[in-house]
Amino acid sequence: MRERVAELCALLLLAIIRALLPAGGRHRAAPTPSHFQEPTLARTPRRAEQADLFESADAQPLVRPYLLTPEERHERRLQGQRRRALWLAVHGIDVGPRRIHGMEVSA
Repeated sequence: MRERVAELCALLLLAIIRALLPAGGRHRAAPTPSHFQEPTLARTPRRAEQADLFESADAQPLVRPYLLTPEERHERRLQGQRRRALWLAVHGIDVGPRRIHGMEVSA
């Protein structure tokens, strides 16, 4: 009885190993069709690309998009102050105005 159980375990182990390992022999790799060709990259002449680049550059202003005007900088600073005040208010800290209508506000 022990021999039959051992043979059964060996057969199951062999079947598992065959299922997990790659196939061997002539059926291992799938053949590629003969009509399949590698795609080729079509390149345009370099000088044509540069000419198009310079022609379109005249139509667009040369402005750095990350630079802010003083008005934009001021608006962003005010928005940051409002966000900070709102975040602090959520946590119970009042950072409201110190003067309202010319009168000093005490906490």
